Amino acid sequence: MSAPLGAEDANARLGRLTDLATPFAVRVLATLRVPDLIARGVTGLGALAEECGADPDALGRLLRYLVHRDVLTEPAPDEFALTEVGELLRETGPAGQRGWLDLTGLGARMDLAYQGLLHSVRTGAPAYEVVHGRPFWAELDADAELRRYFDELMMTQQHLTAPQVAELYDWRGVGHVYDVGGGSGALLTTLLHAHPHLRGTLVDRAPAAAAAAERIAASGLADRAGTAAGDFFAELPAGGDVYVVSRALTDWADSEAATILRRCAEAAGRTGRVLIVEVLPTEPYVPYLAPFDLQMLVVVGGRERSLADFDTLAGVAGMTVSRVLRGRDGLTLIECTPAG
Repeated sequence: MSAPLGAEDANARLGRLTDLATPFAVRVLATLRVPDLIARGVTGLGALAEECGADPDALGRLLRYLVHRDVLTEPAPDEFALTEVGELLRETGPAGQRGWLDLTGLGARMDLAYQGLLHSVRTGAPAYEVVHGRPFWAELDADAELRRYFDELMMTQQHLTAPQVAELYDWRGVGHVYDVGGGSGALLTTLLHAHPHLRGTLVDRAPAAAAAAERIAASGLADRAGTAAGDFFAELPAGGDVYVVSRALTDWADSEAATILRRCAEAAGRTGRVLIVEVLPTEPYVPYLAPFDLQMLVVVGGRERSLADFDTLAGVAGMTVSRVLRGRDGLTLIECTPAG
């Protein structure tokens, strides 16, 4: 007797949920840069294997597996072409997807931290160190190439969000803005280019601040912007009008995130404001719909938050949410002012 249709459907769904072959096959394809080779006209199996240093038989098995998953096509025997999905895996694909999937890079190391998800669920602590031998932030400090990739990734994110921050928020009455944990400096330079009256200071740990200073100088903004080596868990420079914390709080658990906001609030004083910039991974916000929350858990011990969660954090830090501005693709600006 055949199994009921419902049981078959459930089995198929379970198979998709637990499949490991497909995500690793896609990552190997990206790591070997096969889509770039095909785009250059290297389409034969033998030539592809020679170009990427692979065993022809094993590579052929990989490529044909991905043909059945709409990543590639095989228009003639041993000849391969890209589908729309395969095009996304080229170096010129959107949002650096090839680089993220490359098994030799930081993106894959972050994804592979899921091997430690059991540890994270049991302890509530990140698993990156359990899998890779040292915590995520220590890894970046120890490996210049990983740090460079991370900074470029953050710049890509800020290039998508910074123009919206410059446009959405009312900067007319702001004289000096502090970009706390500003990393690459992409947000600060965008703000200062868009609003010539602004002056700004980027605060981050010494290596990041030094790199940002070079980018600020290259942007022609050295006369209006500076950097300060600092830690947002410690005392921050006081006297700014707005302290921006952009896409940083999700990297931390609630206690650490509240400390960051408290330090910003202390520096802002009674007259300053704190502006939280985050991208909610699903908009309108649907808790746990995206894998983002679990990724934050296993990599750095952070978490995805709703507007209500940010309101709670602001309260713990002695502030109240005074305004919420919404941009495109989930971008959310949360302005906080002193409570009372």
